[in-house]
Amino acid sequence: MNSFEFNVPAENAGARIDKFLSEQELGITRSGIQKLIDDGAVTVCGKQISKNYKLKTGDTVSVEIPEPEILDVVPQNIPVNIVYEDDSLLVVNKPKGMVVHPAAGNPDGTLVNALLYHCKGRLSSINGVIRPGIVHRIDKNTSGLLMVAKTDTAHNFLAEQIKRHSFTREYQAILTGRLKEKSGSIDAPIGRSRYDRKKMCVTELNSKNAVTHYEVLEEFGQYSLVKFRLETGRTHQIRVHSAYIGHPVLGDDVYGKAYRGLEGQCLHAKKIGFIHPETKAYMEFDSELPEYFTSVLNKLRKG
Repeated sequence: MNSFEFNVPAENAGARIDKFLSEQELGITRSGIQKLIDDGAVTVCGKQISKNYKLKTGDTVSVEIPEPEILDVVPQNIPVNIVYEDDSLLVVNKPKGMVVHPAAGNPDGTLVNALLYHCKGRLSSINGVIRPGIVHRIDKNTSGLLMVAKTDTAHNFLAEQIKRHSFTREYQAILTGRLKEKSGSIDAPIGRSRYDRKKMCVTELNSKNAVTHYEVLEEFGQYSLVKFRLETGRTHQIRVHSAYIGHPVLGDDVYGKAYRGLEGQCLHAKKIGFIHPETKAYMEFDSELPEYFTSVLNKLRKG
C-alpha cells in the first residue's frame, strides 16, 4: 500500500478533488482516481468524500493506493454451457459457484479462463487482460445467463445498450418473508459500505442511482418467489435492494443469513435480451431454473 498526503493551497480552492489528484504525480488517470474515491481510499481531513467534492484551502487530502496484483490469466479447459455463439458474441449459462473473472483469491478456474480456451483467446480487449470479453457480471453464487463479447466493436455496442437501460436482464430469486406490495420498483442509490469495504449498501455517499423492478410470482409460508428486472446494474444490486426492503435473498449470508444445504444466495439470471451488434435484430434468451433452485422451491412448497 502506497500512501500520499497533500495540503491544498489557495490556488486550488474550488477545484474538484478528482481533477486535482489526477494532476498530481500519482501515475493514475482521473477515472482511476474516481474509483479510488468510490472505494473509500481517498479522504479529506479524515473523512470520506464524493468524487465531485470541491476542495477548500488548507484541506488535507490522503490517498491510499493498493499495490497492483499481477495475475497471469491462462486458458483452461473447463466445461462451459454455451447457449448461443457467433463471430461477435456468446451467451453463457454460468453455474452457481463459478467466479466470472480472476481476482485476488480466485486466480484461475474462472469463466474467463474457460472462455479463453474455448475461444482460443478471441475475446474483446475493452476490459483488459483480467476481464476480456466481459460486458456485465454476475456474482459467484448467482447462476444464469451472461453475455460475452468477442470483438471490441460488439463490446462497445452492447455496453451502450446497458448504459441506456435498453438491455433486458430478468432474474428470479427466493426472498425471505412476504412482500406487502406484490409488484413495484425499488429506487435507492447503492455505494460501498463505510463499515465493510467488501459490502455494498443503500447510501447517498459515493453512490450511483440504482433501480430494480419486481413482481411476486408465488408465495409459500414465509417465503416468496420473485421476478426482478434490472434497470441499472450495480454491484450486488438485487441482493442489496432486497435486504433494504426487509426481504433478503434466501441463503445470502452477506446481506441476510445462510440457509441449510444451500451455499450462497438463491438467485438466478433467467433472461437476457439485446440488439445484436451486427444484425441489429433483437435477441432474447431464457434459461431453466437450475437444480439447486428448484430443489429449494420444492422443499418450501411442501412446507
